Amino acid sequence: MLDVRNLQVFYGVTEVLKGVSFTVPARSVIALLGGNGSGKSTMLNTISGFLSLRAGAIAFEGERIDGLSPDRIVRRGIVQVPQGREVFATMTVKENLVLGAATRRDGGGIAQDLQRLFETFPILYERRSQKAGALSGGQQQMLAIGRALMARPRLLLMDEPSAGLAPVVVQDIMRVIRDLHVAGQTILLVEQNIGVALALASQAYVLKDGQIALAGHAATLLHNPEVIRSYLGG
Repeated sequence: MLDVRNLQVFYGVTEVLKGVSFTVPARSVIALLGGNGSGKSTMLNTISGFLSLRAGAIAFEGERIDGLSPDRIVRRGIVQVPQGREVFATMTVKENLVLGAATRRDGGGIAQDLQRLFETFPILYERRSQKAGALSGGQQQMLAIGRALMARPRLLLMDEPSAGLAPVVVQDIMRVIRDLHVAGQTILLVEQNIGVALALASQAYVLKDGQIALAGHAATLLHNPEVIRSYLGG
C-alpha cells in the first residue's frame, strides 16, 4: 500500500533521513521505532506532506504522492494522528470530530461515521458538548484518533499514541488500535515504547540517526537485544 524508497529529508543543512526505505502492506500494522531525534516524526510529517523530501520517492497504492499538499494527501486516504494529540481545546468534542471530516462532502456518511465513533468511544459521546481542553490525556488521545477516523483513512499514521499516558490508559489505546486492525485498518505506528509497538505490529523497523538500523518480524525483534541497543543509541 505504502512504498517509501531511499528517502532523504533535510532540516536546513542537516540531513535527518538518510536514504530510508520500507513498505506498509495493506491491512497491516507496521511499527517504526527509535529514540528521540532518530527521524520517526520527520518520516510521518514527510509522508503527510508537511515536509519536502530532497531525494527518493513515496508511493501510495501505486501512485507517487511526494510533492502533493497535505490536504490532497488526506483526500488520497492518508491521515495522521499527531504527536501530542493537538486537539482544538476551545472547540467541543463533537466539533473536533466533525472537523476531521472537513475534506468530505457526504453529509449522510459523516453523520453515520460520527454515530459509529460515539459507539466505539462512549466517553466521547458523554463528553460531546464539552470543550476538548477539559478532557483527560487519554480522552484527548481517543478524540485525536476519532477525528482522524472521520476522514475515512485507508492508511492511518499514528505518532506516539502512548506518550504521556498512564499504563491503564495505554492498555485502552492498545485495545482501540487492535480493534481498528481487526476491522481492516492499515496503520503505520511510530512509538518509543517498544513493548507497546511490538505487541501491536506484525513488522517493525528501528530508526537510528536517520537510517534503518534493524528490520524484521515484531515477535523476533522483541527478543533481540540489538533492538534495545539501537533504540537507546548505544
